[in-house]
Amino acid sequence: MLTAGLAILVGLPLLLWSADKFVGGAAAVAKHLGMSPLLIGMLIIGFGTSAPEIIVSIIAAVQGNSGIALGNAYGSNIANIALILGLTALISPIAVKSDIIKKELPIMLGITFFAAWQVFDLSVSHDDAYALFGLFVLLISWSIWHGIKGDKDILGDEYEIELNSQEANLKLNIIWLIVGLLILVASSRLLVWGAVDVAQFFGVSDTIIGLTIIAIGTSLPELASAIIAVKKGEHDLALGNVIGSNMFNTLAVVGIAGMIQPMTVDSTFFYRDVLFMLACSVALFIFCIGIKGPGRLNRLEGAVLVAAYLAYTYFLISNSFIQAV
Repeated sequence: MLTAGLAILVGLPLLLWSADKFVGGAAAVAKHLGMSPLLIGMLIIGFGTSAPEIIVSIIAAVQGNSGIALGNAYGSNIANIALILGLTALISPIAVKSDIIKKELPIMLGITFFAAWQVFDLSVSHDDAYALFGLFVLLISWSIWHGIKGDKDILGDEYEIELNSQEANLKLNIIWLIVGLLILVASSRLLVWGAVDVAQFFGVSDTIIGLTIIAIGTSLPELASAIIAVKKGEHDLALGNVIGSNMFNTLAVVGIAGMIQPMTVDSTFFYRDVLFMLACSVALFIFCIGIKGPGRLNRLEGAVLVAAYLAYTYFLISNSFIQAV
């Protein structure tokens, strides 16, 4: 148990550090190759911020721990909206100005409804996984089309500001890209091993560990980037990273893990966790789409999201330990 706990304490910081180096290196190399800031942001950074979830879920699926794979993906989606955007809005209300963000919001909501419909039968089959990954390919194609099209959008301007602040040394960025990826894989293996052992020790399911410890941990890069972005006034960047991460988690993380190994869950997972993820997505859409005016996630709405997340997590943990006893 002590060794497993240390594995989580060591693996999680390594995971976050390596993910940051991997994303920064990949974005800088892409910029050197002439990719537009908008394309880098929607594709490279969008993929990179979900890299921890992807690697962790792949390793968990290969090892037969499908609960961690699915719990990590959907738990991260919940944390991204309710915890990260909620806390960020408490610090500074998030105004939505980007036309691309306004297009991505209904796409994210539609993807979430589709994912919930898939899990309604308490499984993610090979066919479900292929369907998710097929949608992921379409999403990537749409992102590439927007990036190549080069339409002026405030989101692209905010990505350009961030890219201009990065290290310009190509060789150094390539090194960070490779080193970041290698440590990302190694730390993910360490984290999954520790999480499985901790779950077995306390007698809780690996799904609960995926929904809590791992989901919150792999979502920390989005929290850091969101807070930094809103402090700089880059509101669309903060929101865009979370929306992109959630779409990547649902389509790529679950899709790839499901193609490796079909996943089954109990009814509690659907009615408690999947429906809560869906409720968070609906709430974000209503808050930010701006039906009667400019879209905006204000402090009150942020407080509601954070309160809902704390109540959900408390119920999740307390109920799990009661069942274990």
